[in-house]
Amino acid sequence: MKHLSRLLLPGIILQSVLIGGGFATGREIVEYGGQFGASGWISGVSIFFGFSLLAILSFEACRIWHVFDYKSLLKKLIGRGWMLYEISYLMLGILIIAVMASAAGEILHNTLSLEVWVGIVLIVALVGFLNYMGESFIASMKTIGTIALFLAYTLFSISVFKSHPDSIASVFREWNTSYLEEPSSTFFLIWTGITYVGYNLAVYPASFFTLKKIHSRKESIIAGIVAGLLMTIPWFLTYLAIMAFYPSPDVLGATVPWLKMLEPFGPAFVVIFGIVVGWTLVETATGIIHAFIGRIETDVKLATGNHLSGVKKALISTIALIAAMLLAQVGIINLIAKGYSFMAYAMILFYGIPLIAAAPNLLFNRSEPT
Repeated sequence: MKHLSRLLLPGIILQSVLIGGGFATGREIVEYGGQFGASGWISGVSIFFGFSLLAILSFEACRIWHVFDYKSLLKKLIGRGWMLYEISYLMLGILIIAVMASAAGEILHNTLSLEVWVGIVLIVALVGFLNYMGESFIASMKTIGTIALFLAYTLFSISVFKSHPDSIASVFREWNTSYLEEPSSTFFLIWTGITYVGYNLAVYPASFFTLKKIHSRKESIIAGIVAGLLMTIPWFLTYLAIMAFYPSPDVLGATVPWLKMLEPFGPAFVVIFGIVVGWTLVETATGIIHAFIGRIETDVKLATGNHLSGVKKALISTIALIAAMLLAQVGIINLIAKGYSFMAYAMILFYGIPLIAAAPNLLFNRSEPT
């Protein structure tokens, strides 16, 4: 059981952090797959391979080099250029949290009738508390949260599939791509998937603290593929649910497409969705901020020999969240359509490409135990 858990835990952490910026609202899936209609699955397949490859390489790099925070890893990959990654990481992390804050404020208001500021204060308090409690508590809560989120998204998807079975089938039977004026090339669809993977590279450092229990190259590969599956299955569930309404502008043009898709199922579904998305923001924000705290703590420990106190961790979390809440005023559609693409290129340049360049040494170096 312990052997299985150490292979599952990195993927569970990655999935729990990814869900907030990656697919919780459905808006992200529209931008990076859903709008292409029947062709969108090509982006989904490239996303799976991208997530799995980068997970395998990240896990193996951390294992071989014995580094478990992103600063130490980036020093190995790009030397002094790690500072450029850190700037990109912090900007993208705050952007992702801002997207979720923008969505959560609207969703919690519409589903649970909470004032926007009440939802924000509650989320800030929860994220601060989780970072105050530390790694073991975060891992336990994320495991429970991931199971609950998978169950919820499976329930949502199956409900949509059952109510619109012919609609989904007809999209693929007729190869409907009519939402866009012109069909997209296969290369563009693959590149769209790569871009999606690129902006989500910010989630990988959140899993580094779990990699101390990965002991061989074989385990890195298995854990990486498991992570790729856990990160991509909800993408496909959401994509297929969107196809049930394709090419409806009411759904594909909605700020929160999932909320629009669940309206016919009554208030109970909408309330469950509100709770789920509220928790996704907590998990995403906690993971991104925890990775940053881990980086700071490494420096503090080297300089003073002491760990950061729980109070300081909570304070760092609160400051980052306030910055994200201010950015959230820009609006979710603009944040995703413009901000994500720009930051994706930065993450690909400073993290993805150097990691792939190191792949031959990481995967085929026979001096390392396999």
